Amino acid sequence: MKIEPNQIPQQGSIESKDQFAVAPPGYGLTSDNTRWPWGNPPAVVDPKTALDQAISSLEKKKTRRELLKLLMVGASVESLVEGYIFQKFSDGGFNPDVGLLLKAPLAMYIANMAEEENIPYRFFENDDEMTKDEMSDETFFTMLKENNPGLFSFVREQINEGIRQGTMPDEIEEESFLSAKETK
Repeated sequence: MKIEPNQIPQQGSIESKDQFAVAPPGYGLTSDNTRWPWGNPPAVVDPKTALDQAISSLEKKKTRRELLKLLMVGASVESLVEGYIFQKFSDGGFNPDVGLLLKAPLAMYIANMAEEENIPYRFFENDDEMTKDEMSDETFFTMLKENNPGLFSFVREQINEGIRQGTMPDEIEEESFLSAKETK
């Protein structure tokens, strides 16, 4: 139905609805959200209790078997933990703060389950998660030179001194606790 410019649509009809009428910002904060589970006080507020509940649910035979299957087919530990936390928050199990405190220990527990069963697993959803935002040496020294010229001069002199004495390594080996050599 075409609306003529001087014809007023009947009140309550689809044509009378303003297409640009939307709720103003903050309107959701004025409505009562207690009809949803997350809008009420959470069932658990202690992170230790929430972690104990999560671990006891993972120790159930069926849950453990299904979780290990998911890890085996390529689901990351990170996505499984985040899914669990989101679900428990949505169900009113705990608030987001408790969920964030559970993330690391729950991920470690799931990874340990996979290790015990010799199941290959991905810890993070993205493979480059640990190195994604690393600063390059070139950027570091450029910023150091601009922001702290005194320290830059000191570091440059220390490096040059090592080069002059021949004590600088050819290539800096990246070291972590996994590749550290045993000391006696």
